[in-house]
Amino acid sequence: MVGDVTFDQRRGLVYVAIAIFFFALSAVLIRWAGALSSYEITFWRLVVAAMAVSVGVAWRRERWLVAGDDRLRFLGFGLITALHFLLYAAALSFTTIAHALAIVYTAPVFVAIFSALWLHEPLPGRKWVGILLAVVGVAILAGFQPKLTPRMLFGDLLALGSAITFGLYSVIGRSQRHRYSLLTYAATVYGAAALWTLAPAALNFTPQGYTITTVLAVIALGLLPLGLGHTLYNAALRLTSATSANVVATQEVTLGILLGVLLLGEIPQVNEIVGAAITLVGVIIVIL
Repeated sequence: MVGDVTFDQRRGLVYVAIAIFFFALSAVLIRWAGALSSYEITFWRLVVAAMAVSVGVAWRRERWLVAGDDRLRFLGFGLITALHFLLYAAALSFTTIAHALAIVYTAPVFVAIFSALWLHEPLPGRKWVGILLAVVGVAILAGFQPKLTPRMLFGDLLALGSAITFGLYSVIGRSQRHRYSLLTYAATVYGAAALWTLAPAALNFTPQGYTITTVLAVIALGLLPLGLGHTLYNAALRLTSATSANVVATQEVTLGILLGVLLLGEIPQVNEIVGAAITLVGVIIVIL
């Protein structure tokens, strides 16, 4: 143990750092799957992820089903998970990658509040300073947009909803760490979330949108950002606080914007670069 951070907590932060690389693919892959509705993108990525993690459950011969009295609770967990992914996918239809990612990663504020209320995990004062810096950086990154249109504002509000549900999702994942194995928890939550999005996806079915590009993009969304990234993130939540894990995950913003530049040609403005740098300083303060 170094300072007030244990070996397990450091291992959890390493898991989040790895997860960031998978998370960052999300925005680009959603754009490539954009011929489908947000409901279809969310449904199929959840189905693919649930199937992939279920393979791990079978291989490790872990428990398949949650306890009978927990099934209704997991349906609620699935609804929160579905809303997070659905609102994020929808936001990218209305606003930029920089805005969507930046606003989603105001989530540390909500995680800190929810963790304090439900998990009784108070934070040292210096970590509150780090959280504040991370959130200020995100605000600078997205807050000085010279051409803010009503359409972008609507997308930003959707991203804020995704941030709030991401905060809840993070606290839920940590709260179940002693009750269910990682893979059983992840497969059940992804599967429950897929059930919630089945009807909306069917009602918004766009058969002409199922090209090779969109299908491959959706499969990749299920396997990489969700199947690997979010499962690693849930693993981290079992080792370190939800707030610390979530603040480190804000660096999806930096990497996601970089991938947007390289793969989609979305060039960041100066304020976006400055905001990302300030956010990184906040992350360092939280994890040291």
